[in-house]
This record gives sequence, C-alpha cells and structure tokens, in this order.
Amino acid sequence: QVQLVESGGGLVQPGGSLRLSCTASTSLLNIGYVGWYRQAPGKEREMVAQITGDITEYTDSVKGRFTISRDNARDTAKGFVYLQMYNLKPEDTALYYCHMWGSRSLRGRRFWGQGTQVTVSS
Repeated sequence: QVQLVESGGGLVQPGGSLRLSCTASTSLLNIGYVGWYRQAPGKEREMVAQITGDITEYTDSVKGRFTISRDNARDTAKGFVYLQMYNLKPEDTALYYCHMWGSRSLRGRRFWGQGTQVTVSS
C-alpha cells in the first residue's frame, strides 16, 4: 500500500497564496499520473490539476492561478508533486487531496492521500 501525505494547507485571505506538497512512500518508478483533487462540503470531489510528463491539465476555474509541478529528481518521501496556488478565492475552500495512478508494479492502482484543508476567508 502506498501512503500519500499532503501538507501546506491552511487559512488564507482572499488573494493570498499557498503551496501544497505531497510525499509518497514509493519510488518514482512506481508513480504514473499524479494530480490534485478537491472536495468542498456538499460537493463532489473534482480534479483540480494533473500532470504526466510535461503535460498538465487544469480545471477551468483555476487556470492562470494554480500551477502543478512534479520533481522527478527528489526523494518522494521529501515531496514529489506540488500545487502552487495564487490569487485564492473563497470558492477554492476545500479539502485538497493528492492522487496518483501507479506504474510498473503498481500499474492499474490508484492512491489517495488523507487531504489537507485549504480555507480562503477574510
């Protein structure tokens, strides 16, 4: 079982910034697609951003404000995928989850972190 652990959430005022990080308990060789999802109270979980290779994808509401990045040269236990969030809005308030699809020995399996809370409020 792969453990994903998010960090970096918190309370921020509208217009502020946060950077989310995710660590993994497996080698980069076993990691395929990675991304960030979020779930607000009373709403379904939605994809925020995902990355594979040099290809990134964002949900429309965060385009131009959020940037996903992946560090393939770093120990996954110290962080391998990040979400830089600028110009945060109250509607960005949600529990943010790190997500990955496995590769190689973990092919076909998907994993989720426990989530980190982001609250945007004045």
